[in-house]
Amino acid sequence: MKKLLLLLYVFQLALSAPSFAATAPGRATGGQAHVLPGWFKSSFLNFKDEVDEARKAGRHILVFMDLNDCPYCARTLDENFRQGGNMEFIRKNFDVIAVNIRGANEVVWIDQATYTEQELAAKLKIVGTPALVFINPDGNKVLQLNGYRTPPTLRHALEYVRDKAYRNQSLAAYIEKQQQTPVYTFRDHPRFEKITNFANYLKPLAVIFEDRNCADCDSFHSKVLNHPEVLAELKPFQVVRLDAYSEIPITDISGRRTTPRGWAASLGLNHRPGVVLFDEGQEVSRLEGRFYHFHFKEMLRFVSGQYYKQYDRFGSYLNQRQSELLQQGVNIDFSE
Repeated sequence: MKKLLLLLYVFQLALSAPSFAATAPGRATGGQAHVLPGWFKSSFLNFKDEVDEARKAGRHILVFMDLNDCPYCARTLDENFRQGGNMEFIRKNFDVIAVNIRGANEVVWIDQATYTEQELAAKLKIVGTPALVFINPDGNKVLQLNGYRTPPTLRHALEYVRDKAYRNQSLAAYIEKQQQTPVYTFRDHPRFEKITNFANYLKPLAVIFEDRNCADCDSFHSKVLNHPEVLAELKPFQVVRLDAYSEIPITDISGRRTTPRGWAASLGLNHRPGVVLFDEGQEVSRLEGRFYHFHFKEMLRFVSGQYYKQYDRFGSYLNQRQSELLQQGVNIDFSE
């Protein structure tokens, strides 16, 4: 009898003991350290002075806003700032100044106000790194690119700014005019719904804008939109894909009669694919540029779970979310 009681006691202890294997912290993989090129301009981050110097040299300013261990930043630097035609083009036409979006250095911005680097990132609504902010010789922001761009796509933006085409047209219109040969054939998806009236739609809504010049759309479908984790987070959404060049009549979410082309223009989208996420009839967030599955699926959760009501911005939510996942033993893959 004593042996039986002892065995029962040991068994009970085993059941009540914490499972260290189950609570082992998760691992974050896919991050990539990067070093900024030595030819970037050394700056005290006083952009009034920087604009004055750039104006005298007849150049624009390119603010490279990055984040430590950001795989997109490393890839952008390797492909565009360390080699190739884009590197030479940038060095010839731009003063490049780096800002770390989580940094504490003071920045005197073009509005003459002083921010920390982190505060400036919040002001500019940075949702993806690297973010490239272009400032003209008059001290005005003329273009902002959030997230990674392939070299050909980035080249369009660089030439758009260099040519000062921003004075009379959008980047999307500039690319449409420059790129006459289609590079993308529209792909279908089982979640796409054919809707032309979005007026007052209150549930989570994802509107994906593509066009025939979308160099990143194939990759978006193959590596992001069909990823199992993304498909799971898409479930609460009504998902619609629109041709951003189309002139078919639609009614946008505000009830305005327009076209897909007109809606994309009114939203100020400058990249394809552009994904705009709505909830309760309002835009909550958007993704432009090339993004990987983890950040996309978390952006979907940020909107459908209405976490935007708890956090001031997606970056704040993402920091907390990553910490929680790792503590739960979930591995995070930041790679493509």
